[in-house]
Amino acid sequence: MNIERTTNNQIVITVSSSVDSFGLQRIIDYVKYLEATSKSKAKQSDVDKLADEVNASWWTKNRKRFIK
Repeated sequence: MNIERTTNNQIVITVSSSVDSFGLQRIIDYVKYLEATSKSKAKQSDVDKLADEVNASWWTKNRKRFIK
């Protein structure tokens, strides 16, 4: 594995093709999450509250599909 910082402020990571692609994709997804939330001022409690609201709304709309 090789990690280098480029002159245009990017990090290049080179890995062997023998690396498990599923695990590598999970790492890439996590890095994307870190990049997307790097400037967020949201508190974890706010994020948790929003997630609960979304889940409750989804369940209200979809409960008939699961309970007959």
